[in-house]
Amino acid sequence: MKSTFLLTVLSLALSGTLFAAGAKTYQITGTVTAATGSMVTVQKGTERLEFDIDPATTKGSAEIKVGSLVTVTYVMSATKIESSGRSTVPKKEEPEASTSPR
Repeated sequence: MKSTFLLTVLSLALSGTLFAAGAKTYQITGTVTAATGSMVTVQKGTERLEFDIDPATTKGSAEIKVGSLVTVTYVMSATKIESSGRSTVPKKEEPEASTSPR
């Protein structure tokens, strides 16, 4: 009875961990160059990145002001993927039969 219970708890814990693992997260710290309620532009050196903000899930996004130093944690998310049907991986050529002199 105890072993069944422990196996069930372990199984649930592992499945929760697997579902929680999502896309890799990244961080950038820079100066805000533009901000609205739905987007923020951050500049770090010569690199300028624009992020869409979801106010429902991003706390404090209404308090972002131009000139502020911020750290943005984000994930890369594809909005559309199109396939050309072509493969960029070169096909392996079959080695020619070598003939050695006898």
